[in-house]
Amino acid sequence: MARYGMLLDTGKCVGCYACRVACQMQNELPPGESYIKFYENETGVFPNVNHEIVPVQCQHCEDAPCVSVCPTTASYIREDGIVMVDHFKCIGCKYCMEACPYDAREIHHATGTIDKCVFCQSLVEQGEDPACVTTCIADARVFGDLDDPNSHINQVIAEQNAQHIAGDLTKSNFYYVR
Repeated sequence: MARYGMLLDTGKCVGCYACRVACQMQNELPPGESYIKFYENETGVFPNVNHEIVPVQCQHCEDAPCVSVCPTTASYIREDGIVMVDHFKCIGCKYCMEACPYDAREIHHATGTIDKCVFCQSLVEQGEDPACVTTCIADARVFGDLDDPNSHINQVIAEQNAQHIAGDLTKSNFYYVR
């Protein structure tokens, strides 16, 4: 069984928001809702200033705090590592929103339940990449099987020394090249 993960190279990201729009379209989200948030970092002193755009979404943690606090087991981790929400079990208590250190969950305004990135699991089950990956104009995103040592994602993680965005805060399946 695969264990899915994603890598994002912030040096390649141009902040075009194509990934966010693709995600919104794939998940039929209204304009004000998104599973991808953008943060901007400026470092240095003029004239040597660097600008970095950091998209953040669900990190699909192996030890997901959102799962452990869910009183109805609506939040769960699939065998392939994708963290999911069962909308039939979700009561909208927002415990998972509070527990997520990445602020990666949203209230689905039509239902009052909680929603989040699920790595476009319907596309992945068909052998395709998530919409954010296929839409990225800068090829800043890589998706794949973290358990396959020969996978493209593992090669890029090793070559670029990719790290988790928050160190060892959680056992994330999401890597960043910064």
